Amino acid sequence: MAAGPNKESLMSRRLIGWFVLIPLCALLVVFALANRHAVVVNFNPLAAADLSAPGAGMPLFLVIYAALFFGIALGGVAVWWSQGIFRREMKHFRKKSERLEAELDTYRRQSAAAADPAIAAADELGRG
Repeated sequence: MAAGPNKESLMSRRLIGWFVLIPLCALLVVFALANRHAVVVNFNPLAAADLSAPGAGMPLFLVIYAALFFGIALGGVAVWWSQGIFRREMKHFRKKSERLEAELDTYRRQSAAAADPAIAAADELGRG
């Protein structure tokens, strides 16, 4: 049985995580406060780039956060999709392993029920 990470290792990882996470969150808040001005989101490249153009006006930080979230979600879906082959193989090997384990148990039960005469003779010689 493999030994898991010790308590000190887990605590140091947690502290390092907090020392990275808190400044990152603070940086995101500062970024959001600095970029509150409205921008026009329009997917027509031929449209004029003014606030009266058709489209949705929203804060710049929301546009950037939405693009970031969309990229992360799209990357997660791509990774999940690409690992489908490995999940399928793992499912196949798990079924094969269960079948082989059942077959091994059957052979073990058969050998226990019908003891080998040579082993029985050797046991008698050892006792005698």
